[in-house]
Amino acid sequence: MTLKITSRHMDMTPALRSYVETRFARLDRYGLKVGSLQVILGVEKLQHKAEVTGVVSGKQVQAKITTPEMYATIDALVDRIDAQFRKLKERLVSHKPGKPKRRTVAR
Repeated sequence: MTLKITSRHMDMTPALRSYVETRFARLDRYGLKVGSLQVILGVEKLQHKAEVTGVVSGKQVQAKITTPEMYATIDALVDRIDAQFRKLKERLVSHKPGKPKRRTVAR
């Protein structure tokens, strides 16, 4: 999975970039085909905003969140995307029981 991280009205520090990368790395456990995710971080007045968009297994995923603290914003954003990944993975897994095998009766 490739992350494209951009920032608006703020400086992107190496610590913040590595934090975003480590938090989004946990999404690899679902084993979905993720092309790239666009992560946009920004500040407006006293609110820290984060947004992510991307295509996962042919489906569009998107999440936006705003909190007063940037690290909490990133955590909440990853939680929302994690829920979407979980839902996509759940749809891919078949929950129907297998058909019983045919039994042949010898006569």
